[in-house]
Amino acid sequence: MEKRKPRILFLDDEQNIRLMLGMYLEEHGFSVTTVGTVPEALKLITQENFDVLIADLNVGHAGDGFTVVSAMRRTQPEAVTFILTGYPAFETALEAIRLQVDDYITKPTDTDVLIQKIQAKLAGAKPLHHLQPKRLSEIIGENIEKITAEWLDLVKNDSELSAIKLSDAERTDHVPRILQVALRVSRGEEISDADRTASRDHGVVRRKQGYTVPLLLREARLLHDVIASCVQNNLLAVQISYLISDLISIHRTLQILLEESATAFSKGKR
Repeated sequence: MEKRKPRILFLDDEQNIRLMLGMYLEEHGFSVTTVGTVPEALKLITQENFDVLIADLNVGHAGDGFTVVSAMRRTQPEAVTFILTGYPAFETALEAIRLQVDDYITKPTDTDVLIQKIQAKLAGAKPLHHLQPKRLSEIIGENIEKITAEWLDLVKNDSELSAIKLSDAERTDHVPRILQVALRVSRGEEISDADRTASRDHGVVRRKQGYTVPLLLREARLLHDVIASCVQNNLLAVQISYLISDLISIHRTLQILLEESATAFSKGKR
């Protein structure tokens, strides 16, 4: 007996995207029904059963995709739901959490990642809305290695920073350390004298390595950018009630440590 293909309802108002992505999903073993309007999608949800919903966030009007997600949650609560969008804004992430959306798919769509996400959900991985939300500090703690690697990529792509010839270890040795300090402070601890000394040492070392103060600040800015990206990519898993306070604490700690580094840098000594 032939195995039943998982059924996907795909809503997007761009015909080319419906055609190309629909064909790709079909080639990977899914049965795909594509629609271009919210009324079409709502009608099908009441008439047929689907395993997966992929809805563009903005169909006709901004946020219309959430209307379809809400209808799917009410009528077919076991279906996996994805929102297709550009880089998700904070407000849309909050709405996604409220509606218990399983995940974002960002445009332009990485089709291989999309297939992996769908297969993982259908294979029995718990949907995101069944998971216990995490403090931001916990999420960053789990991603320190990734944050460090992404920060290093940004530094290497900066013409002035990369012109200073250092090994990867010499560039990144301070990043995990200051992230750990920031996470401890967000959990209620104080910045220790040892932490401040280490940051001053870092400033002295950077001076000897040929940095300028603007470059020292640029490295710090790039780290803030990567942390922001980590937050953005994990908004659906963040415990929202602590998000703002955790962000403030983490960034304030990084600024304090940067001040220590810059002061020692300017003096040329600890």
